Amino acid sequence: MTSTEALPSRLLGVVDRIPPSLGLLSGPDQGQVSLPVRLAWSGPTEFDVTDPRQRLTLYCLLLDCGQRDDIVRYVNATLLRRDWPRICRLTTRRLTRLWERRLPELAAH
Repeated sequence: MTSTEALPSRLLGVVDRIPPSLGLLSGPDQGQVSLPVRLAWSGPTEFDVTDPRQRLTLYCLLLDCGQRDDIVRYVNATLLRRDWPRICRLTTRRLTRLWERRLPELAAH
């Protein structure tokens, strides 16, 4: 790649990473989550999902970088619905719109 070529969009393929149903999200609603280095390579790898700030950081990271299996494993549907308005303020609108198109019940908040 030359210096004049554009980098590919980080949203490329994001729709394929979004689970088709909130019911598939089986992440914990309490306790610690330890992310693998491939997801948390420059920052904390441990997150307490009972701490709202840590959970928001975790969920924004997973929505942005996680694969579908990661999202299903680490994100809790109830907590995601509760946190969605704050997540929408912390991440790009383009990303949250893609999630809301795939999972319209998130947009209802």
